[in-house]
Amino acid sequence: MTDIAQGEAEVHREPAVPWEHDAGVWAVVVAGGGGTRFGGLKQFALLAGRPMIEWSVSALACPDRCVVVVPADHVDEVDIAGVRVVAGGQTRSGSVRAGLNALPATADRVLIHDGARPLITREVVGRVIAALDDAEGAVPVVPVTDTLRTTTGEPADRTAFVAVQTPQGFWVESIRQALGNDSEATDDATLVTRSGGRVVHVDGDASNLKVTVADDLAMAESVLQHRESASTGTASMA
Repeated sequence: MTDIAQGEAEVHREPAVPWEHDAGVWAVVVAGGGGTRFGGLKQFALLAGRPMIEWSVSALACPDRCVVVVPADHVDEVDIAGVRVVAGGQTRSGSVRAGLNALPATADRVLIHDGARPLITREVVGRVIAALDDAEGAVPVVPVTDTLRTTTGEPADRTAFVAVQTPQGFWVESIRQALGNDSEATDDATLVTRSGGRVVHVDGDASNLKVTVADDLAMAESVLQHRESASTGTASMA
């Protein structure tokens, strides 16, 4: 795989952000799933010429402070400069535990991010980290736009719901305590809330889609192309 440090043209690189040099902030990118609905290991599928996992890692802007969790028999397939690669568990929570166990003692806050969300923006990451000043956890959310009904056919008020995204940010000790040895959930913030921790919402981004099925790759590539065109246009006007 290509080195992500060489994968982006320097002319389009965004300015440094505060957490790039904050030794306390680390990221755990969870990519330990088998991609059943996708039809294969989606974390290694090519997106705009690069494995999707590389996009998910580079977008977090935590150079040299990132742990990637992948299936045990694919650890050697990840070659990203400065990234620690570890084997995942049998469940998502098991994979998160594996990632947390690989963090150094200097890590006090952690961003837990889905390897299948390659379109996260630095603005969202910044809001998540900043919110940890006043809470044990922070998650990006977006409004639900679809009309909702219960499984029994009753209408539901969509204004009472939000869709949760990643990265979700936590103080390391809070998420470790919430996970314990046998706690399981598809959403890490749920565990922190259950354990009594305060989790706050920050604005997410509608384009931060999760690649679940093969058609989602085409949507993700379209977003990347749009961002590239916008960036090039801005640079031309400067």
